[in-house]
Amino acid sequence: MEVITNNNLKCTIALAGLYNVHDPEIGLNVVDLGLIYQIDFDEEAKEIYVSMTLTSQFCPMGESITNGVKQSASNAFQDYSVSVQLIFNPAWNADRISIEGQEFLNR
Repeated sequence: MEVITNNNLKCTIALAGLYNVHDPEIGLNVVDLGLIYQIDFDEEAKEIYVSMTLTSQFCPMGESITNGVKQSASNAFQDYSVSVQLIFNPAWNADRISIEGQEFLNR
């Protein structure tokens, strides 16, 4: 799982919180599922931009998951606003699941 970022330290902090955001249908967190593509920080504007995907464009829990991501980043960086953008190119596939996630899913 590789996440693109413009600030490695802050990205690590953001990801630590995102381990607590789970896909409720699968039971695995969004980081180990490989749903997070990019997290960038605009220091001047105090904004965080998260680009992520879902396991399917038609995921019925998509709004819940993206709200969880936004809330998690807001909790970690209380003086920043957070924007979450859903992207589906590249499409998610099971190859993005981390080793820990594969163990969790018994793959």
